[in-house]
Amino acid sequence: MSGKEIFPKTLGFIVNPVAGMGGAVGLKGTDGEAILKKAVTLGAKPVAPARAEAFLSELKALKDNLRLIVGAGEMGENEAQKCGFSHVVLGERKKETSAKDTIEIAKRIKEMGVSLLVFCGGDGTARDVLNAVGMDLPVLGVPTGVKMHSAVFAVNPEAAAKIFQEFLFGGLPLKEAEVMDVDEEAFRKGRVSAELYGYMLVPYKPWLIQGSKMASPVTESELRNQAAIALYVIENMEADVVYVVGPGTTTRTIGDLLDAEKTLLGVDLFCNKKLIAKDVNERQILEKIRGKRAKIIVTPIGGQGFIFGRGNQQISSKVIRQVGLNNIIVVATKSKLENLKSLRVDTGDASLDAELRKNQFKVIIDYKMERIMAVE
Repeated sequence: MSGKEIFPKTLGFIVNPVAGMGGAVGLKGTDGEAILKKAVTLGAKPVAPARAEAFLSELKALKDNLRLIVGAGEMGENEAQKCGFSHVVLGERKKETSAKDTIEIAKRIKEMGVSLLVFCGGDGTARDVLNAVGMDLPVLGVPTGVKMHSAVFAVNPEAAAKIFQEFLFGGLPLKEAEVMDVDEEAFRKGRVSAELYGYMLVPYKPWLIQGSKMASPVTESELRNQAAIALYVIENMEADVVYVVGPGTTTRTIGDLLDAEKTLLGVDLFCNKKLIAKDVNERQILEKIRGKRAKIIVTPIGGQGFIFGRGNQQISSKVIRQVGLNNIIVVATKSKLENLKSLRVDTGDASLDAELRKNQFKVIIDYKMERIMAVE
């Protein structure tokens, strides 16, 4: 950025309007035109605009001293107008946007010499921004996607606003953070094929920035631990209760011990110790649990701690509220918890997240063994 004029209170801001639309409908991403059309057919609704507005709403006290450089229309302009920010628009309004638009706008923002580029999207959007700015401009991701393995994202929109303000006025240090992405087609088939695409500079604020996703180790002790957890969960399953079981290797072991082929990366439903619905979306879950007792079984994401809002958006705020906060079962192996000081949630429903953060959860860590953990 040497030799360029720096506007200390100018923020680059890009929204990927389709990021996250595949989550609630169980598509595990929206990369590609065909998948996006399928998501819309299944009733998917945009989630990025609300997340973008949540971020900007936290910055309203700075409105008179902050200028935004935004993408046209749904790529940031709409949110800037709605929240009342002074802004400069790049590009043209389009009904359908693409990765090419993100890359082009990000390149132009870099050329304008801003202090920071904030983007709203998932891992695919992070890759597009990486292609445009590399290590030449600090960036920060507002998480709005389905799969967020990268370490360039704040834990939620409110955390992103706090990081931005502290970076702008307090001078947070910059850290190189991994940009990761997975093969979505393989992901939908239950195979995680994550790849490191590069690094970007991110304002570093521990705990407000999520870490990159860590896979569980495949060791004999880990497998025994997972089996012991699954056995304890199964022994305590109640009759005629629908169990909404989230993704993960630990939760999949529950299916294994019940002789059911549970999906590794999807959400499945069990009742009376039998698989009753496989790889369900939000609508299907709500239909199956309507008028019935239900419980949710989830495991935190390794290295991040999220039990809701990352990779299991099918278990939406509507599902959680219908099931009830007292009917959430958290399971995790001892090795997974070694690097987690607490659990995290990011459902997109601020009031629900606040309710969840008031709770402490008993995390099942082995047969008849539990650990109390707070939610942050």
